[in-house]
Amino acid sequence: MRPLRYGLAPCWLLAALLPAWAGPLADTRPGPAPATDARVWLARIHTAANALNYQGVMVFSTEGVFSSSRVAHFSVASNVYERIEALDGKQRQVYRLNDKVHTVWPQSGLAVVETRSMLTNLPSSTQSVEPRALEQYELRAEGQERVANRQAFVFLLQPRDEWRYAQRVWADTASGLMLRSEVIDPSRKVLESAAFTEVEIGVRAQPRSVEEPIRKLEALRVLRPAYQPTRLEDQGWELNQPVVGFRLAHCVKRPADLQASVAAGAEPVAEVTQAVFSDGLTHVSLFIEPFDPARHRKDIQAQFGATHSMTGRKGDHWVTAMGDVPPATLRQFIDALKRRP
Repeated sequence: MRPLRYGLAPCWLLAALLPAWAGPLADTRPGPAPATDARVWLARIHTAANALNYQGVMVFSTEGVFSSSRVAHFSVASNVYERIEALDGKQRQVYRLNDKVHTVWPQSGLAVVETRSMLTNLPSSTQSVEPRALEQYELRAEGQERVANRQAFVFLLQPRDEWRYAQRVWADTASGLMLRSEVIDPSRKVLESAAFTEVEIGVRAQPRSVEEPIRKLEALRVLRPAYQPTRLEDQGWELNQPVVGFRLAHCVKRPADLQASVAAGAEPVAEVTQAVFSDGLTHVSLFIEPFDPARHRKDIQAQFGATHSMTGRKGDHWVTAMGDVPPATLRQFIDALKRRP
């Protein structure tokens, strides 16, 4: 099984890597960004993603497959509004008001309402990422380039070990807004990327463009999947050996196959335990469910872009590990997962 993905490259979440208090805004005059200023620039990226009003078109690339979305972000007082509209394939709109994410499929007359804190692939530039990521990644400044007709400083987060991928980001020199991002494997191959092809920064806030579609959801079939907080220990599991750099972010009981439920327009029934681990920048999810011989026929290992998945049987249960990390990292998680005595 696989959680809903919305298309943004995971490294776009770097926009919140450091809190706003990490340092003053860097000088925006033309010139290279010194390595000593890299932490200040990450703080500036965070501030821009949260505080600025911006809108534009983003293009996503994974293994030669391209898609695009119209993106808008508005900050009004203490409220955050986001609107994402898929421009390719099946119609889909995503509206976020603070902690609530509303995904709408107009052609199916269906909407799914979820809580932002439970989503690890949220189409948002303000997802929280922890400062401790810099314990696992070395930060390097790589000069300047132009993105979407704007000048940008380029930074690389190089992993300090083989258990995670490098990520490169482009920050607008004038505002600090993230303009482009890439996930890169050890051979320097770009596994997936996201970039603005056009962007307006400092636009007038349009909160009604988010509030009004949310109010109209009553005319659709609305699914509100239940996410029940829990602990691995309460479900009879534990990691007998931690995976370097990763800490448990949260653990919930959730619908086992939300995508299938969405496709069928039905309420999710079966439950799965999902434990999400983070190294401060990227995430790994473990899904644990009762073994079903009708569905769980053989172990599977798959890759799409930076996202790897690995499945296998553990006693009377079926375990799926998934994340934007090398396969060996997922194998560590599966091997470390044990039933409690």
